[in-house]
Amino acid sequence: MTIHPLPPPKEPIGLGRVPVARWFLATGTVAGLTFAAGVVIVMTMTARTAELNPRPEAAAQVERLTVALIVVFALLLACGAGLAVIVRYAVLKPIDQLTEQVRTVAAGDFDHDLHVDRPLELAELSSHIDSMRARVVSAWRTAADQTEELRRSNSELEQFAYVASHDLQEPLRKVASFTQMLEQRYGDQLDERARQYIHYAVDGAKRMQLLINDLLDFSRVGRVTGEKTETDTGAALDRALDNLSATIEDTGAVVTRDELPRVLGNQLQLTQLFQNLIENAVKFRADDPPRVHIGVRRDGDQWEFSCSDNGIGVEPKYADRIFLIFQRLHPRDVYPGTGIGLALCRKIVEYHGGTLWLDGNDGGGGATFRWTLPATGAER
Repeated sequence: MTIHPLPPPKEPIGLGRVPVARWFLATGTVAGLTFAAGVVIVMTMTARTAELNPRPEAAAQVERLTVALIVVFALLLACGAGLAVIVRYAVLKPIDQLTEQVRTVAAGDFDHDLHVDRPLELAELSSHIDSMRARVVSAWRTAADQTEELRRSNSELEQFAYVASHDLQEPLRKVASFTQMLEQRYGDQLDERARQYIHYAVDGAKRMQLLINDLLDFSRVGRVTGEKTETDTGAALDRALDNLSATIEDTGAVVTRDELPRVLGNQLQLTQLFQNLIENAVKFRADDPPRVHIGVRRDGDQWEFSCSDNGIGVEPKYADRIFLIFQRLHPRDVYPGTGIGLALCRKIVEYHGGTLWLDGNDGGGGATFRWTLPATGAER
């Protein structure tokens, strides 16, 4: 199995940039020069001692000393040669083998085995690394299979939601239309309870239509008109405010904003994002007229937006629940809606590569929602 290679390793610094083999070579060179210098010094001193014509006893002692030094130097030479062989074949070569195997794995071939026979420490290290590699590959395969299955399941669910929602529109329109026609045609023959039942039927059909429309919007994110281009978020906010102009005028809401930037996104979906957040801020208002502020600040290669209001706010313990589809914190007769708005907002933001969350650290009343969107390539 070959997957994407790992990123290149960090460059060593200081003395760590010198390979181990060069350290051994430098040390061996110094030891060899020292050994040669010692041999030359001993031979020179022996020759000068012979020129002095010492007494026989002293000459014999010097000769024995010379022989002993020669034996010692020969043993040192043999030990040095043996150490060089050991270092070369028992240390440096296995390290080179393990390094080459690790490079192969790092290049993307994660099925390549890691194994060296010697020395004991490197053999144990390679065994641990290979065991870790096998576990990582196994976990990666499992995650890849699960991701593919989840992607397929999500695609099927989105397709089902789209088709089911689209196909349910016509039957519901017929239910609402014919129920209203029934009331108009036979209204003088119906009592108050019958009219109430008809009202319940029509209201239920309309609420179901609203729910289906929201489901259609939810399933369309990333599937229909999902192209992302350089987009002016200020223009998207203007369109959202135009769509909400009647609601804003009826409630006396005041919407202020910062100078909004251009981002990489889809204008239709960003308009829907602003519209849902502002509509929620106006819907969940307190006693005072609604005040909503759309803010923005730069955060690295992204823009962080915010939508703050002076409404009833959201308790921190519900910070995650409010983004779940069909989750409501208030009865439908108090605050109408389908419970899809914030889930749709989060899906739009995540489709754009950002994150949407409730700012639980915001002081004062009301609620503040924050989200990130990628900046355009020219601004990064």
